[in-house]
Amino acid sequence: MFNRLLSGDYPRSKVLAVILLAILLGLAFAPFLFPGVKPLSVAAKVLVFVVLVASFDLLLGYTGIVSFAHTMFFGIGAYGIAIATTRLGATWGALAVGVGGALLLSLLLSLAVGLFSLRVRAIFFAMITLAVAAAFQTLASQLSDFTGGEDGLTFKVPELLSPSFEPFEEPFLGVTIDGRLICYYLLFVTAVALVLALLRIVNSPFGRVLQAIRENEFRAEAIGYRVVVYRTTSSVLSALFATLAGCMLALWLRYNGPDTSLSFEIMMDCLLIVVIGGMGTIYGSAIGAVLFLVAQSYLQDLLRLGHEAASSLPWLAALLSPDRWLLWLGVLFVLSVYYFPTGVVGRLRAAAAH
Repeated sequence: MFNRLLSGDYPRSKVLAVILLAILLGLAFAPFLFPGVKPLSVAAKVLVFVVLVASFDLLLGYTGIVSFAHTMFFGIGAYGIAIATTRLGATWGALAVGVGGALLLSLLLSLAVGLFSLRVRAIFFAMITLAVAAAFQTLASQLSDFTGGEDGLTFKVPELLSPSFEPFEEPFLGVTIDGRLICYYLLFVTAVALVLALLRIVNSPFGRVLQAIRENEFRAEAIGYRVVVYRTTSSVLSALFATLAGCMLALWLRYNGPDTSLSFEIMMDCLLIVVIGGMGTIYGSAIGAVLFLVAQSYLQDLLRLGHEAASSLPWLAALLSPDRWLLWLGVLFVLSVYYFPTGVVGRLRAAAAH
C-alpha cells in the first residue's frame, strides 16, 4: 500500500523517514499540539508552500528549467477564488467556478509561455518568464474593477469554512471545532493529495524522461524524445499545481492582493526553500518549507529572548536585536547551503548510502 501511495519513492534514509513522519503528524495535529492563531496560520502557510515549492521543483529540480513566472500562476489561483466569490457570492459553486477558471487560464498561459519560450535556452528563458511575471503583476494592480487594485479583494467563504461556524458547543481536546479548523483540514487533505500526485508524476516514465532531459538534453533528443513537448508539458503541469496552491492560500486568508500572491519575494522564498530542502526531491519541498517558514515566523521571537538575556553586554544585545532577523536568516541560509550543498534530503540520503 505504501509503495503505491509513495509511487515507489521511499525516503531511503531512516533519519529522513522519521523527519517526514514527524512533519506529517505535526501538520495533521497542529491545531491540537500548537493551539493559538499564529501557530495555526504558520501550519496552513506551510501546507500551501509545500505544494507551491513542490510544483516549482517539478520545473527546476526535475526538468532543469529556471522560471521566474511561477508566482504568476500562484496569483492566478488566488485571484480565481477571490474574484469568483466576490462576484458570485460565498457558495461552493463560486469556489468551483473560481478554481476551474483559474486552472483554465493557467493552462492557456503556461502553454503559450512554454511553446514560445522553451525553445530559448537557459538564462534567456528565465528573463522572458521574469518579464511576463512583472507584466502580470502590473496588470493585476491596474485592473482594479476586477482585482481590487493595490487594495486587493476581501471576500467571504462558504459558512462551513467561516470562523463563525461552530457545530459543537463543547471543545474537543481543548480546541473549539469551528469553520477555521475545518478549512485547515481541507487544506491538509488537499496538500497531501497534491504531493502524492506529484510523487506519482515524477516517478512515472514521463518523470524519468524529464530527468533524462535535465541531465543531457541532446542525448534525450537523440534517443527520440521530443524535448520541447516534454518540457512544455512539465511547464503546464507545474503551473496547474501552483494555481491550486494559490487557491489554497486565498481560501485560508479570505483575502488576496498583488503583494499577497504575486510578489517577487514569494518567488525568492520558493528558490530558497528548494535549495534548503534539496532540488529534484518532492520530499525536500516539505522539509524546506517547514524549516524556512518556522524560522521566518519565530526567529524574531527567539532573537527577542536573546536580546533581553544579553542586555548586560551591549554589543551582543545589539547583534541579537529582533530588527536584525533578516541578517540571521541569511546566515542560517548560508550555513545550510555550506553544510548541505545537495539540500537536507540529498545529504541524508548520501549519508544513508555510505
